[in-house]
Amino acid sequence: MNSTLYMKAQPQKVAKNVIFSGDPWRVEVLKNYLDNPVKIGFFREFNTYTGTYKGVPITITSTGIGSPSAAIAMEEMYDCGMKLAIRMGTIMALDDALLGNYIVPIASVRGEATSDTYVEKSYPAVADFELVQSLIRTFNTHGQKVHQGINATFDGYYSQMKKGQIAINQGFNINERFSSLKKQGIIGIDMESSCLFVLGRLMGVRTAAITLVTVLHDLVAQMPEKERIIKEDELCRLTLESVYRFEQENQNA
Repeated sequence: MNSTLYMKAQPQKVAKNVIFSGDPWRVEVLKNYLDNPVKIGFFREFNTYTGTYKGVPITITSTGIGSPSAAIAMEEMYDCGMKLAIRMGTIMALDDALLGNYIVPIASVRGEATSDTYVEKSYPAVADFELVQSLIRTFNTHGQKVHQGINATFDGYYSQMKKGQIAINQGFNINERFSSLKKQGIIGIDMESSCLFVLGRLMGVRTAAITLVTVLHDLVAQMPEKERIIKEDELCRLTLESVYRFEQENQNA
């Protein structure tokens, strides 16, 4: 096939295991832990490399912010033969005690609209259970506690996650939203997971997410910059290790 439209990727250059990062520059951190990384390209928000980690071929790429571009990345990696997808990124927590901790969402509330263009709203956004458990085991093995739960995915950062000027002018009360979500047992909010989970299920691609809590609701607190850099580096290393472990666990399955 020709190169994909936006990412300029080709099947022979993409591994079946793909790690998605929202931040294009976090891909550069991931790249440093791959053997023989080959740059596929950096087009728009999509920064892509393929290499190996402990002998396992892995493609790493970015999605930018939000579900629309994340869906494009999933579609184009799927066209290139992707079989496993992990969203590796950050998340906003509703529980103050979770700042600086890891969350693996087992499912996500579909508060974004992109997945609605694929399937009706009643269709659940659920991660692959085996991949979730493998992620947790890997992080636990390396001394990192991982919280499980249901998160929520929204489109409007400055209207649903943090009050922007328009939200203030319009009198939006996002604290009511946070309170309602907490009562429902929702532990975190992001902008991509539910869409990726839905597409993963429709594609038959094992899909999960591992996220680092860098901020709290309405940015009432956030991780110090130096601490965040260290933890994001750890997130990159252990996500790669998770892909390797999952391959080892399933090679004879």
